[in-house]
Order: sequence, then structure tokens, then C-alpha cells
Amino acid sequence: MKPISEDRTLAAIDLGSNSFHMIVGRLQNDQLQIIDRLREPVRLAAGLTKDRQLDPAVAQRALDCLQRFGQRVHDLPPDSVRAVGTNTLRRAKASQGFLTQAQQALGHSIEIISGIEEARLIHLGVSQSLPDPGGQRLVVDIGGGSTELIIGKDFEPILLESLYMGCVSMSQRFFPDGMITKSSMKEAILAARLELQPSKQFFRQLGWSMATGSSGTIRTVRDVVREEGWSDHGITAESMKKLRSALVEIGQADRIAFSAVSEDRKPVFAGGVAILSAVFHALKIDRMIHSSGALREGLLYDLLGRIQHHDIRESTVQSLAQRYHVDLQQARRVEDTALALLSRVADAWQLRLEDARQWLHWAALLHEIGLVIAHSQYHKHGAYLVEHSDLPGFSLRDQRLLSVLVRCHRRKFRSLALDVLPDNLHDITIRMCILLRLAVLLHRNRSRNAPPVMDIGVEGNTVNLAFPDEWLEEHPLTRADLKLERKHLKNIGVALEYR
Repeated sequence: MKPISEDRTLAAIDLGSNSFHMIVGRLQNDQLQIIDRLREPVRLAAGLTKDRQLDPAVAQRALDCLQRFGQRVHDLPPDSVRAVGTNTLRRAKASQGFLTQAQQALGHSIEIISGIEEARLIHLGVSQSLPDPGGQRLVVDIGGGSTELIIGKDFEPILLESLYMGCVSMSQRFFPDGMITKSSMKEAILAARLELQPSKQFFRQLGWSMATGSSGTIRTVRDVVREEGWSDHGITAESMKKLRSALVEIGQADRIAFSAVSEDRKPVFAGGVAILSAVFHALKIDRMIHSSGALREGLLYDLLGRIQHHDIRESTVQSLAQRYHVDLQQARRVEDTALALLSRVADAWQLRLEDARQWLHWAALLHEIGLVIAHSQYHKHGAYLVEHSDLPGFSLRDQRLLSVLVRCHRRKFRSLALDVLPDNLHDITIRMCILLRLAVLLHRNRSRNAPPVMDIGVEGNTVNLAFPDEWLEEHPLTRADLKLERKHLKNIGVALEYR
């Protein structure tokens, strides 16, 4: 990472399915020092109904928490704060309405990330908090609604998995009234083992030299087995067996008397223990240590990477372009023209130059990846690949934005494509699409020669292009393309004029 000179404060917020966490760090002399931590047990997953709607009372509890968090980060600039939602917000229907209210309460934007991106960030947080094991590391994180498994080496993940089981969802399913019986514990472990079945062999084959657990469930299990004298160093398979027996003997969640199990952890502890037991069994783990680093620490270091110009999203896009054999020379020609057009209209169109340059760079690099499938409708194929691939570093919203740019870079511009994006991104996306479309159009002949030096001006939803004298007469194909483009843009309320 390149060092940056100024000191600054950074914050990362994790809207988890069980708890909301915030971590605040100060960057001084190129070193990150943690200066504040906040946690509130919101239990968002418990408020997700069978039809995947958020219960209003739980939603309000979450908003109240974010308002308190917002007081802490109110004065920080947008690029110094990163907040993400995980499994419950991924699953919730109409989560955009809640997300809008949540962003207002927090005072900063909130992203919803995929399970694989969550796993990547967890591994980053863990690898920053523990010494290098000298080989591959297994990381297990049990959240409220999902469980992430990762094998990585140094700071790089090798295998990532996210499973739809968490301490809240498992407790609701098998211990709904707080009763912990031998049969319910056995059924819960069996269900977790079934969830692990498709991926366990891949993890066993790769192997690891250290097994590590992160987040609240595993930390609490470690503290319990240590306090009870069942294991002095980490969590062992034998100590897990003793813990299960103790929970069954206690029989009721609210009667759990281990000092390490907080009141808000008691209702979901049995579900977490069942999942961890299944992980130990499926992956044949003998001993697991706990890491203080988790998703929020990974978020903080990922944010630091972006600030120091080490953005994982750039390497993700480059890798995708390489995988689908993109014509890099053509992509650069399109990018150069799109950025030249952007520089002339950014102020008039109220586009943040740095952000728009980044998106146009990525979109230009990927706009032809659909050719690997077929030339016909390749923009649609490319958009599908972008939207449904695992793209490390990208939130679901940002992945959809990139997909829309690829989808709408040619042919009919369907406004329905924008429906996957928040309303406040529609105008910005349309304007970036127009610049990309014009750049692609001007390089249709794939010539190495630079396009003509032309003027572009915008006024509201009108785009004016001025070419050199007689250039259009000498390039009838471009003139025909512009005529067709005028019709396409008219369908979305944009007027294209050229001379």
C-alpha cells in the first residue's frame, strides 16, 4: 500500500443479523490504531418474517441503533466510513425502503454485500489480527443468519463459502421456545451437517495448519470452555462435547449460567453451539483458536486499502477481463474517449469526476466480455456475467451498477434495466451510460486511429455534439449510427443533437 501523509479517522459498521457493530480507527504515520468500538444486539434476523418482511418493531430498533452510531461518525467524510448489511438484509424483501431510512439514521451510505464478499472481508480482518501460521489458515465465522468458511494464506483467500445458517436462524428453528433437549440439539447438528455436506470435501482436500474462529459465538464458546476448565488453549472437540452435554442438562436458554454468556447471547447460544459442533465434525477439527478480528476489522482495512490506492475492485475487474479474453486495446480506446467526454460534461451533469472516471474505466474494460458467449446480444450476456459472478470488493448495489453500464452500452436503452438500482442513482447511471455509448459508437471500426476532436455540450437532458467540418460526410457509417442512437436516447427522454 502506498503511504498517505495526512492523519485521518476511519469507521466501519457491520449491520449483522444478530448484532450491529461499529469500529473506529485513527490512521497516524501510516499505522491504523483502533480508538473506539460499539456493539448493540439488534437481532435483525429474529425480525424477519416467513414472507421475508422486516418486523416494524425490529426495524425501528435497528434504526434507533444506527441513529446512535450516526452521532459518532456524523462529522466524518463519506469516503472515511463504510457500512455494510449482511445475510438478513440480503434476504429481506423490499429492503431498499428500510435501507433508505437506515442511511438517513446513520448519515452515511450502506451497502448490502454478498456472502462471498462477507467471507473475503472476514478473512481480511482475521489475517490482520493473528500471526502468520506458516501455511494455510481455516477461518470459521458464525453470524446471526449465515456461517462463513474460508481457507486462506497470508492476506489472500483461496476458498470462500457462505452458508445459510446462523445462530439466530438455527435457534429459531430448533430451539424456538428456548428449550434445549438432547433430540433438538441432535437435530440441529444434523441440519448443519447437511448444509456443510456439499463443501466439506473441498475444504478437507485443501487442508490448513491453523483453524481459527471469529465473532461472538465462537468467542463465547472459547470463554465458556476455558472458564469451565474443559480446555486451556482454544476450543477442542472434547470441550465441545462437554458444552453440548451441559446445555442439554441446563435445558432452558434463559437458565444458562455461564458468566461468559451474556443475557442477549443466551437465546441464540444453543443454535451457535450446534453449528460449531457440525463444523468440527464435518471438517474433522481437533482444535480452534479465536481471532479478535472479524468482518468490521476487515471492512476497516479494506477501506484503508481504497484510500491508499490498493482497491481490490481494480484487480477483480482486471481478472474478469483476462478470464473472458477482452480486447484490451479496444477497451482502452473506448475508455480514453469516454473519459475525455466526461471531463467536458462532469460539472454540467453534476457527476463526481473521480467516481465517474472509476466506473467508466471498469465499464469500458468489461463492456465486451459477453462476446465470449455470442456476438448476438453480447451486451446482455456481459451484463449477466457481471451481475452473477463473484466480484471481490463489490457490494451487491455496485455490482448491479456495473452490470447496468455493460447492459446499456449499446442497442435499445431500456429504462427497466435501471429498476435494480436505487432511485438516486438513475440519473447518474443514465449519464454515464450515454458517455460510454458514444465512446463505443465512435470506435465501432476498432481502428487504432484516434476519433475526431469534437465538442460535446449538455444542457439538462440535451446532448450536443459538434464534429469537425465535413467529418460526418466522410464517415457515413458513424452518421448512421448517430441517427439510430438519437432514437434510442429519445426513448429515455434524452435529446441527441449533432452536426
